[in-house]
Amino acid sequence: MSSSLNEVSISCDSATLRGNLFIPPDANGIVIFAHGSGSSRHSPRNNYVAQTLHDKGLATLLFDLLTTEEEEKERWTAHIRFNIPLLADRLVNTTYWIKNSRQTGRLRIGYFGASTGAAAALVAAAKLPNLIDVVVSRGGRPDLAGKELEQVKAPTLLIVGENDKTVIDLNRKALKSLQNVNKKKIIIIPGASHLFEEPGALEKVSRIATDWFLIYLDKKMPVTSI
Repeated sequence: MSSSLNEVSISCDSATLRGNLFIPPDANGIVIFAHGSGSSRHSPRNNYVAQTLHDKGLATLLFDLLTTEEEEKERWTAHIRFNIPLLADRLVNTTYWIKNSRQTGRLRIGYFGASTGAAAALVAAAKLPNLIDVVVSRGGRPDLAGKELEQVKAPTLLIVGENDKTVIDLNRKALKSLQNVNKKKIIIIPGASHLFEEPGALEKVSRIATDWFLIYLDKKMPVTSI
């Protein structure tokens, strides 16, 4: 089986969401990306992480949580970026789309969330305890998941930059609220800011996140950094 990259359309109630689905040969797991406000499936940071996942044999879905029209309105009103229930519902619908697809239905599923997308990922994981095997947050706002954090069962890794002081505190509080998780961990990237733009910072995030995903999605691959 050869690798395949497909542009896909996902129906979520009245919205049609666009995505890029990549499936390496013999993939056993897939990571669904939930980006933060002001971002999209074209995010260079998420695509960098996705490439690292591809290199280890994991499939990925990078998709837009908002429609083109919603993104245009969002630039002026900022009325959706903190609507975590809406974003989580769209992630849930997208997860069902993955499970119902002939190409991806057999794959184990993980979420990779950034910024507000991390909160949406955790809320969706709480709603789908039998479908979601693992969650990773990069510079995320897991605190915005609120009480839903107490219902998350999937192993959860929170990655934060050392210089992102406020977000570190919020992540530590969220970690304490993850009461039903079999394994949970926070990793601080030395010298990194919120966007991990410093030399080597995003590379560390990608390596650590990939190893966490491999533990729960594709156990045949070697793990090096966790």
